[in-house]
Amino acid sequence: MPGTRRTIVQLLPALDAGGVERSTLEIADALVRAGHRAIVVSAGGRLVPRLTAVGAEHITLDIGRKSVLTLRHVPALRRLFERERVDLVHARSRLPAWLGWRAIRGMGAAAPRWVTSVHGLNSPSRYSAIMTSGERVICVSQTVRDYVMQHYPRTNPDKLRVILRGVDVAAFPHRPWPDRDARRRAATLHPALGGDGPLLLLPGRGTRLKGHSDALVLLAALRAQGRDARLWSPGSREDDRARYLGELHELAAQLGISDFVAFTPPTNAIADAYAASDLVLQLSRRPEAFGRTVLEAIVTGRSVVGWDHGGVGELLHRFDPRGAVPPFDGTLLVRTALAMLDAPPPRPVTMPHTLRAMQEATLAVYAELQRD
Repeated sequence: MPGTRRTIVQLLPALDAGGVERSTLEIADALVRAGHRAIVVSAGGRLVPRLTAVGAEHITLDIGRKSVLTLRHVPALRRLFERERVDLVHARSRLPAWLGWRAIRGMGAAAPRWVTSVHGLNSPSRYSAIMTSGERVICVSQTVRDYVMQHYPRTNPDKLRVILRGVDVAAFPHRPWPDRDARRRAATLHPALGGDGPLLLLPGRGTRLKGHSDALVLLAALRAQGRDARLWSPGSREDDRARYLGELHELAAQLGISDFVAFTPPTNAIADAYAASDLVLQLSRRPEAFGRTVLEAIVTGRSVVGWDHGGVGELLHRFDPRGAVPPFDGTLLVRTALAMLDAPPPRPVTMPHTLRAMQEATLAVYAELQRD
């Protein structure tokens, strides 16, 4: 965005973990490096220090709590926009978007420009429709754009911008396969991951939507075929997911694979986890808007097997169609995993969807909405 320094506010529920949160930090960083002022409004979270470390600002407001009391934050947002002379507001989640939209209404000539991002395939509703209200609407995949046009046909297609989430290729360099040093490090941290057989990796939060049960059934089937396979699921162990984690341990025990599974907290060394693995799984039970782990794994040089729907299917067909499996076909999942474990990993690719490309494209959208 050439020209005058601008003040950009991003709105989201919290800054704990997840793709929306990562994108928020990445854009804040790009804004600061481009000489602009970046403000994030959320309830806070463990990523706030990373945000402020890049020179952005954080304002704590609990704008993601689904309660009628949350409406009290509308005047506070309006005062913020006026006081800081905000040029543009970018909403990344539904309730924060409703609050931001209400705050902007009635501001007249002082009103900031309005951008929304559709990060998920939320159930179509009037509530979800707020994410199509932006003067520009960023869609994180072609899958999302198609979804918006299907369920919100009154949306002007000219204001939609498809910007895929970007991979920081410096943080995910191509790694040799097998990477025995990375595997040894993983096994040192988590002894269940030892052995000479293949390591399956399922990154993701501890929720049923991520398909951990499908991964456990797959692991049991591979071991029944004589493979000394192990499963690592970084991110699945979270303080507020103890009950779900207990269900996974119970299923693993029923399948007789408890000694070969590691459910662990989120890791800041996810690139090393990819390097340690032989096959990355993306088994979300519900179609995802994007599927960043697919790109990260492929850039690292690892094969990916995933259910062929949503943004994950879109990316697999583009970069490694061998791994696209019809949703919930467990038999074909096993067959595909065996075939890919016996085949060499994908060749190094020149990834067009880099972090820098995503940042530049997003700032270009902001530049389309310069004040007159």
